[in-house]
Amino acid sequence: MADAADWLPSLVVFGAAAFAFAAGVIGFRRLGRRREARDADAARELETSAKTRLVGADEAVRDAMQEIRFAEAQFGPETARTLGETVDRARGWLREAFLLQQRLDDAGPATAAERRSWSSRIASLCDSVERALADAETELSTRRAAERGAVDDTPALRDREQRLVARRADAASALERLGSRFSASALAGAHGSLARAEHDLAAAGAALDEAARRIAETPGAPVAGLLDRAAHALQRTEGELERVEHVELDLARAAEDAGREAADLDAELLAARRERDLAADPDSGAALAVAIGELSPLLVGREHRADDPFAERDRLRAARDRLEAARATARRAQDRLDGARGALPGAIAIAESQIRVAGEALERARAFAGADARTRLAEAERQLGIARRESDPVAALDAARRAASRASDAEALAHYAALHR
Repeated sequence: MADAADWLPSLVVFGAAAFAFAAGVIGFRRLGRRREARDADAARELETSAKTRLVGADEAVRDAMQEIRFAEAQFGPETARTLGETVDRARGWLREAFLLQQRLDDAGPATAAERRSWSSRIASLCDSVERALADAETELSTRRAAERGAVDDTPALRDREQRLVARRADAASALERLGSRFSASALAGAHGSLARAEHDLAAAGAALDEAARRIAETPGAPVAGLLDRAAHALQRTEGELERVEHVELDLARAAEDAGREAADLDAELLAARRERDLAADPDSGAALAVAIGELSPLLVGREHRADDPFAERDRLRAARDRLEAARATARRAQDRLDGARGALPGAIAIAESQIRVAGEALERARAFAGADARTRLAEAERQLGIARRESDPVAALDAARRAASRASDAEALAHYAALHR
């Protein structure tokens, strides 16, 4: 009895544990069944939604196929071809979606994950179909709205054309009047603008006439492209006519500019003559004299060249540029002479000092110094003589520097001979 009493607590514990284990297994199984039930419900909802989407996509493709004929009738074969390509892509996606739906209908032991994957793919394909067709429909709607707006804008374009025709006639009359005062070269740009305006105006009129013919023969026919072409041609016409209408003012401004250029050139010629007379460098003075001689005649007889202010202004500007270049060259030569003249006394003093030092070094090493050192010193003295006699400051400066260099070489050779005797 005592042994039985000892085992009783253990049996109770083991029994409780077994009961808890059994209860846990049952709970997990119930939880799994509930999860499977939820997954199955979600899969059924996804499949139902996919079927609904598939029907909607099929209807959209059928509507789009009918729209192809309407687009061809309204906008022509090119637009119909573009829409047909979009519909063909949508039909390809739709065929794939139907195949997946057939797989869902026929599937026996397919898992819930597989069915969800197929349904998700069907929904994605339907999205692609709907987006592509919606974009195509938006483009067609935009074009139709443009056509309606274009037709409404036709009277305004006609009025604009007529106003530009009148402006062209006025511009031609103005050019004819200016032709009695100015040369053909002065008015060449304006005549070119008038010719381009006439061409653009004719193109705009032809486009408007063609649009009117299409509207009369086939109400609703596409004319937006023609009217857009006409609008651009009229805009170009306006720009060209503005250039013609401003040519008289441009000529007056060019004449004023030419007068200022002539006054500035005259002042610069006067300054150039002073620089020529004071030039220390014969070459730069001669070059400046040549420029003055060639450019001075441009100020003579200007009244006979008043028929082309543009050319006169440009000619005077080019002359001023050339004279300025010649003066700059002369100034650089003068600056070079002034710099050489200022540096020459110091360079001669340095050469004299270096020759004296080299002579002393050679005297100390007379018994050992060779012909090289003596030759360098003799050349230094010769270059110093040239520097003192040369009238050109630049040449004299170069000679003085050569003298210092040769004397330095002679000193170095004398020291070397003394060290290695």
